[in-house]
Amino acid sequence: MAKPIPKMGSRKNGRIGSRKYARKIPKGVIHVQASFNNTIVTVTDVRGRVISWSSAGTCGFKGTRRGTPFAAQTAAGNAIRTVADQGMQRADVRIKGPGLGRDAALRAIRRSGILLNLIRDITPMPHNGCRSPKKRRV
Repeated sequence: MAKPIPKMGSRKNGRIGSRKYARKIPKGVIHVQASFNNTIVTVTDVRGRVISWSSAGTCGFKGTRRGTPFAAQTAAGNAIRTVADQGMQRADVRIKGPGLGRDAALRAIRRSGILLNLIRDITPMPHNGCRSPKKRRV
């Protein structure tokens, strides 16, 4: 009787999430998305594949405290700590959104020891975008 073909995603036939060797990433891109309610920091390689991410919510902040600068600073520190261990030395920073955590996250990235090539603001700005709703009549 023939052996059954193992499924590619099954747990029995290999490692899930771990690697034989640690990936070395010398250069990357740090994306900071700062809304009024939360701050999300994502670290990718140059091709855009996510290496590490963190947000104020995953750092344990609840409710309105997620939108604070301290929560953004903590989230940026957590996201960068893992990639610094993998050997990241240089990075580009792309900041998006109007939130309070923009400057705090950038300050935390600066302090981490990673050299920054460029800091770019990619907040989408409407060029007289959608038509506004009609005026309220009471």
